[in-house]
Amino acid sequence: MSGKISFGFLYDFRNPARWQRPWADVYAETLDFITWSESAGFGGAWVPEHHNASDGYMPAPLVMLAAIAARTRSIRLGSAVALAPLYHPVRFAEDCAVLDIISGGRLDMALGIGYRRREAAGYGVEFSARGRRTDEFLDIVTRLWAGETVTHSGKHFTVENAAITPAPDRGHIPLYLGGFSDRALERAARYGRGYFGNLDMVGRYREKLRACGKDPDSGRVRIQGTFVVVAEDPEQAMHELGPYYHHVNNTYGEWHDEDRAATGLADDTVLSPMTLDEFAASGTLTILTPDAAIEMFRGWLTETPVEHFMMMLPPGLPPSRFVKYAETFAGTVIPAFS
Repeated sequence: MSGKISFGFLYDFRNPARWQRPWADVYAETLDFITWSESAGFGGAWVPEHHNASDGYMPAPLVMLAAIAARTRSIRLGSAVALAPLYHPVRFAEDCAVLDIISGGRLDMALGIGYRRREAAGYGVEFSARGRRTDEFLDIVTRLWAGETVTHSGKHFTVENAAITPAPDRGHIPLYLGGFSDRALERAARYGRGYFGNLDMVGRYREKLRACGKDPDSGRVRIQGTFVVVAEDPEQAMHELGPYYHHVNNTYGEWHDEDRAATGLADDTVLSPMTLDEFAASGTLTILTPDAAIEMFRGWLTETPVEHFMMMLPPGLPPSRFVKYAETFAGTVIPAFS
């Protein structure tokens, strides 16, 4: 396996009530951090998507990605993940094509089908059909990016002589499909350039590539590390950062409890709400010393073709207070894999 891996951050732009600040400040300070992260050597800026969240979880990732594209020059950017069933394929294809052009071809999009009924309901989308809707969506989008004029009459979308101008210069935009079910992994193998998700799913993803007649080594892998931090002093880091990651744990846990069966994960693997003390003792937040992080990533690369690892800027914490942790990572871990 390759000894190279790049690193970036997920930015959900949340503003939890406990630490609430003016929205304009949250957005501006996060964009400043992203600009700084590019200069520090990080390779990606990724924006997830959720709706109807009390803490303002980013509902418009493409808008924010345009702002990131305008502030950066070399860092790769994209969604991680955008909720495919909530988009019209022609509009999505057009918006991404424009975004790819203004970013200089730096756009990579990670997509999922979502797991919250209330989000689908808010957009008038049948929750149980979101997978089939996504399959139609992907077929139309990829053909439009390739420069085709598309006529499609399906159960979920009807388009006639649809074409996009301008189209992406590359003839495509790299897609990374996320998910945990067999159907999600099949979708990633069929439509995607790669898989975005958890390390323990990669073996099954590679099996799906083989089943599609593809070389398993052709699939790119990007792993999320929502609860991974590198720090010289893990105990101090838990004290300072724990409350913010605790908020992340509990909000995701509450969402998973809304529709637990739809997550595709077993009951013992999804996040659950807990007290701060319980969270600190649970091991959910993994705080590694630089040497331990380097050892972990090297171990991954001996077995799995991971090309990129995404951590999280914890919501509620002013980005200026997280810089020291990002500097530690940039100064110790990134050079080991350059």
